[in-house]
Amino acid sequence: MSGILEKKTNVVEILDSDDEDGDRSSRPEVQNNGTIESDDRRLENRSFWKAGVFDVGPVKWTPSQDELEHARVHPKFLHSNATSHKWAFGAIAELLDNAVDEINNGATFVKVDRIYSKRDNSPALLFLDDGGGMDPEGMRKCMSLGYSTKKSNNTIGQYGNGFKTSTMRLGADVIVFSRAFRKGKATQSVGLLSYTFLRKTGQDDVIVPMIDFDISKHWAEPLIYGSQDDWSTNLNTILEWSPFTSKDHLMQQFEDIGPHGTKVLIYNLWLNDEGIYELNFDEDDEDIKLRDETNRSSKSSKKEAEKQAHISNQLLHSLRAYASMLYLKKFKKFKIFLRGKPVEQFNIADDLKHPQVVTYRPQANSMKDAVVVTTLGFIKEAPALPITGFNVYHKNRLIRPFWKVTGEGHSKGYGIVGVLEANFIEPAHDKQDFERSSLFSRLELKLKQMQMEYWKNHCHLIGHQPDQSFLRKLHTQGQSVDQSIHGLPVDPRPNLTSQQTANHGQSQNQSQSQNQSQTVYNNNIPVARAPPGFATMTSGFVQEVGSGNDIDRIINENIQLFTRRDQYVQKENELKSTVEDLEKQVAETKRKCAEISERLEFLRRQKLVR
Repeated sequence: MSGILEKKTNVVEILDSDDEDGDRSSRPEVQNNGTIESDDRRLENRSFWKAGVFDVGPVKWTPSQDELEHARVHPKFLHSNATSHKWAFGAIAELLDNAVDEINNGATFVKVDRIYSKRDNSPALLFLDDGGGMDPEGMRKCMSLGYSTKKSNNTIGQYGNGFKTSTMRLGADVIVFSRAFRKGKATQSVGLLSYTFLRKTGQDDVIVPMIDFDISKHWAEPLIYGSQDDWSTNLNTILEWSPFTSKDHLMQQFEDIGPHGTKVLIYNLWLNDEGIYELNFDEDDEDIKLRDETNRSSKSSKKEAEKQAHISNQLLHSLRAYASMLYLKKFKKFKIFLRGKPVEQFNIADDLKHPQVVTYRPQANSMKDAVVVTTLGFIKEAPALPITGFNVYHKNRLIRPFWKVTGEGHSKGYGIVGVLEANFIEPAHDKQDFERSSLFSRLELKLKQMQMEYWKNHCHLIGHQPDQSFLRKLHTQGQSVDQSIHGLPVDPRPNLTSQQTANHGQSQNQSQSQNQSQTVYNNNIPVARAPPGFATMTSGFVQEVGSGNDIDRIINENIQLFTRRDQYVQKENELKSTVEDLEKQVAETKRKCAEISERLEFLRRQKLVR
């Protein structure tokens, strides 16, 4: 530790010699289009995917006197390590996970918001929770690479890498404030992980300045682990490269933490390739959007509008939508506040039509008694929207949203969505996918089988033609499609003819029963003519079953009728589209006529003037 602190002293000397006039109070001007001018505290390239492209200078490998030899981590690794997050919301989810894990330590909320840097008024991303916080030792472990203190099977984090990768993915710099009470001692700590500081000062090792205070006596007394000079050097480095220019400003950051908790402030947020902030705070005051994803979705046609409005697409560019589905079980005493408004948790399984629960026992040696419970059904918008897939969670955390297990263009299964928790397979480091393994492959195959089996047995419930094997299955069981839809029981009386069944009821229904013996009804709609002797359950009447040839013929007629119905629906949609196009043409013609009329009127007036 002492060797690293001594090295920081040299760094501060370099900073002082760099600045001839000693004035570092200049602030970059924020432009109207969201771009910002360069500043000596900012990287030359503010785009995340280009910020790691720079030449590494000579590296000093011989330790100085009294400095322990150690394996070094070059600052460039901070950036390359963060590229594991291809998606900015995945990085935000990591930080939400840290707060959710603090529920075990009494956390009741986490707040995510946009604030402005006190130094240059640029936007910064804030995370604040009231969990147990970190003492000085915990802060150092948090800032270290690959160290995790999470040993519980219920916690989400496990690799000790999420905080570093997620914060560096969102911005070039992060400062952390934390208060904790451990073993009768109250402390508060500040830690700075600054990619800008490391790059601008030419470091060849990752240096993280930290300062600590003992607040057990209701005032902040510095905790010195090395020397007073080391502590002062760390403080000066933090003030030089953080948004806060004085010690008083630093101390003020603890006021909204309370007796315990953690505040994470990510600043110098990354820009996209157009030089605009990647995170969009302006489109919605109660949300954080991904700018590029929003632009992509806004360019869609009107036919895609309903699909884009579905949560399966909204979660790609809306943090509120994504956070609402991020955790499977609803919290009892914990809230996620996004820009001041609580996030309402949403489980799409609660909105499914004709839900069915299927259990699956994975062949996992580590979890011999594991049972995976999958709820699947049709989305409420089916069959209008071709949304399908499985929301797969791991330890309550969403890993793969709307995972399509069938190939593109496969119409069977459209509208079917499933929800399950798969704790027997391991997620990837970015927690946006699972590690590829034999268990994963078997799960994928099982989910595909579930989807196809559900489609076969339920597709007729939302207007699709029944599967032929399903119809034969119903006949074997003595049921009909109508029974399947309404859940009507099979009449237990054997050898009961349609005439006998009709006589069992009121006499006024006798002629009605005889007429219905010639027609098969589905939801009171005639779908096929049946020959005499064919039996089905329709509105409580039993009709006789004829030969196998008659059954096949009725099935074929049903299929033909469903096909014709689909053709009519398709034709109706085409006509609606034609009507919309014609309305657009009429509106465009009216607009052109108005322009021509105005032009003629203008020319007429000019002629009169002349």
